[in-house]
Amino acid sequence: MVYREEIQNIQSKGGSPTYVNITDQVREIVKKSGIKEGVVHVISPHTTCSVFYEEYVHDRMPDGKEFLLQDLDNCLAKIIPDQTKWGQYYYPGTMHFEDVETWPDYLKYLPSGTREELMNADAHLRSTILGNSTTFAVEEGKLATGKTGYIYFVDFDRTHPRSRRCKVVVMGE
Repeated sequence: MVYREEIQNIQSKGGSPTYVNITDQVREIVKKSGIKEGVVHVISPHTTCSVFYEEYVHDRMPDGKEFLLQDLDNCLAKIIPDQTKWGQYYYPGTMHFEDVETWPDYLKYLPSGTREELMNADAHLRSTILGNSTTFAVEEGKLATGKTGYIYFVDFDRTHPRSRRCKVVVMGE
């Protein structure tokens, strides 16, 4: 049996990576699926977003970000610095800009109409490293994770706020 559902309207804030704890939504989807034994796949369809599993941390930065998530940002910034100027990365190139500007909904990607809003090579590379999905066991009709482990959806794209979604597929019997 296969059950599919989407977590919709995950709001990214822009300016810095946005982390969202989606554990409760995934647990609820597993419960609604009726599947007792199997797996659940949690998948981001976005190229600048990732899904990963990590410990929930009670301590927070002044802006509310959990310490471990801030540590992840700091580590990733060391190997993939934020894209802040032209020529820092090859991407995005002229052909990409020209193509995006022909799309009927191009203002969705360039809300202010400036090409700088596509300077997100860092977000693409970070999401490539972490991956766009993760898989968990379903046991006795429940998400089989540890007590302190949580599922996070992250949008690394800092260019502007947007609404994101996450696909959840539960498979089993």
